[in-house]
Amino acid sequence: MKRHGVLLIDPPAPEIGGCSDALEIAIPYTDTGLAAAALQRAAVWGRQLKVTVRLIAVHTVPYPMPFSCPSTAHARLVDELIQLAAQSPLDIHAEVILARGRQEAFRSALPPESTVLLAAHRRLWGTPERRLAETLAACGHKVALIYVEN
Repeated sequence: MKRHGVLLIDPPAPEIGGCSDALEIAIPYTDTGLAAAALQRAAVWGRQLKVTVRLIAVHTVPYPMPFSCPSTAHARLVDELIQLAAQSPLDIHAEVILARGRQEAFRSALPPESTVLLAAHRRLWGTPERRLAETLAACGHKVALIYVEN
């Protein structure tokens, strides 16, 4: 049986179940500017709730390369996450996942029914972030997609 989650477009506040005043939000890192916009929205939500953020980046490694081979691209990605986390007032846990495929890595990194916040540019033809949001919602997660202007 396939579970279906929720995909909300530009919600003003997160929809959470239960009576908890704490919320863990997963923010998939796809671009520095988009992740910064998502962190800003999470900070707004943090005014009402105690928000903890998992900032998740995927470093894709092509099949011929072994996973044990770190590169300068990996180091740059780690540095970008550290800089983003330092600029936010939220409690952020940054992580980099080595994987062969980006969408599969995000799906496996999230526990069931996670709350996910993604930022994307508004395009007529869609974006990789929009497709990731739709995929994660289809996997049973509560996904909020916010659009940012260029």
